[in-house]
Amino acid sequence: MEFLGLSPLLAVIFVGFGLLVGILFGFFGMGGSFLVTPALLVMGYPSTVAVGSGLAFVFGTSVIGALRHRNHGQVDYKLALIMTAAMTVGIEGGKRVVFFLDATGTADLVLSVAYVGLLAVVGLFTLRDARGSADTDSEGRTLADRVQSLRVPPMVTLRGDVRVSGWVIAAVGLVVGVLSGFLGVGGGFLLMPAMMYGLGVPAAVAVGTDILQITVSGAFGAFRYAQSGSVALPVVAALLAGSALGARIGAGATRLVEEGAIKGYFAAMLLAGSVAVAAKELGAAYGIELLSAVSIALIFGAAVLVSGAVVLAAVCRLRNDGTGTWCRFTAA
Repeated sequence: MEFLGLSPLLAVIFVGFGLLVGILFGFFGMGGSFLVTPALLVMGYPSTVAVGSGLAFVFGTSVIGALRHRNHGQVDYKLALIMTAAMTVGIEGGKRVVFFLDATGTADLVLSVAYVGLLAVVGLFTLRDARGSADTDSEGRTLADRVQSLRVPPMVTLRGDVRVSGWVIAAVGLVVGVLSGFLGVGGGFLLMPAMMYGLGVPAAVAVGTDILQITVSGAFGAFRYAQSGSVALPVVAALLAGSALGARIGAGATRLVEEGAIKGYFAAMLLAGSVAVAAKELGAAYGIELLSAVSIALIFGAAVLVSGAVVLAAVCRLRNDGTGTWCRFTAA
């Protein structure tokens, strides 16, 4: 007996995995393809199918997440429009850099080092802020305060009573686009901190707007891969069956979990990703299979722990229960 063209065991695995990733995606605006694609590769799917199915899954999940965040009033359409336009230009520039490096034979090394370094830097910065030590100068002004003080017309008013120059938003989107095109990622882990720390957008709005942008890019990518038959529809359908619930849970949790906790969980995912990618690259370079296994275990272990912590924190907030050790821990 098969379900969606899959054996019952595989169907349960993919539905459960979709639930897990959906929670992370709805909560952070990231966590889709960078978890799904390696999982499919490990299970023996061809690389093109793994990437194409990952993009198709991200598109489906992002639609669910974007609608949920819209219902919560956590999507800024003006910000999404400007950032998407600027990122499109930046991605093309990043792609050109990759082709140049590929021609010199240094692309793999440079990209791996850049990916590990960027994840680590953003993760440490976010963790520092979550622990109450924001990036301030001698006058106590944050980076976002300094950015908002640049009064270059046209000025754009964003959700959260944030007013920023449209040119500044475009510049941030351009930089994120270049990095996204250079590293070959969707940009979710770059967009969220860029909007929070660079522009001063509230964390929940940054997540909702990020997911809306990913919906657009995911749709285009999924369509292109589907044209070449590189999307495993039964796998994507099973993943989406789980993520439909997971994305709603994650999006709803952003209204219940404190902003500091959102940043802390986000930092944990980024740092785990940095260590995992570093372990994978070292394992491949020196032929140490154990490091590759550690990389996979770290990524999925972190996903399970963080999604569990998110759900627990939201439940504790709903119950308004501060008496339990775990509730005190997740609310901290």
